Amino acid sequence: MGSERFEFKQFAIDQHGCAMKVGTDGVLIGAWCSVTNARRILDIGTGTGLIALMVAQRNPDAMIDAIDILPEAAECARRNVAASVWSDRITIIESPAQGFTSAHSYDLIVSNPPYFSETLQSPDPARAAARHSTSLAQSDLLEAACRLLAPQGRLAVILPTTEYRTFALQAAARNLQLCRRCEVATKHRSAPKRIMSEWSLSGNTAPVENSQLVITGENGQYSREYRELTRNFYLNF
Repeated sequence: MGSERFEFKQFAIDQHGCAMKVGTDGVLIGAWCSVTNARRILDIGTGTGLIALMVAQRNPDAMIDAIDILPEAAECARRNVAASVWSDRITIIESPAQGFTSAHSYDLIVSNPPYFSETLQSPDPARAAARHSTSLAQSDLLEAACRLLAPQGRLAVILPTTEYRTFALQAAARNLQLCRRCEVATKHRSAPKRIMSEWSLSGNTAPVENSQLVITGENGQYSREYRELTRNFYLNF
């Protein structure tokens, strides 16, 4: 996914000038998060605007705010939104999550956050901010969600399995309750590499909805489940 332009079925992403390119993680969380009845949606760390555009496609009634701390990313997202048919429903805002305020609360907050916390940082400041959690710590994301979510709202996040345990403990400490959880493995019979999770501020008495997703099946082809999840977006599905 290294091309400067990435074509989806109903929109295109021009990645020129954006440090974080289109990747599988963003497509996964954009396709998986619960958008039903979500009239107000916030995308934290929007990058190219991919997730904001995906949820706009999935929910024609939603109004979406998308924020990014990087000026280059915000400008990239604005270009992509302006070129889409949903430009009247998506607002791109250059802002860190830590200082972001809104006149309204959100029914859904979705994020594909930076997560490299211990690896050597890129000498490119934009690349480092996009990939490393120094620009958005887990605690910052959770505090923003608790502050900005509507009472019945949900937070949807995708993280590496190595980062998920810490995130889950911090979420529980803030009285967020797990509603949905999906373990994502890249290949058949391999250990999960990512975990998508959805959290609620309100008391969730229903059992947690647990699932697994394998991207590539035994035959080396994309699995039926992955194709079904992303078929409204990828051209070859």
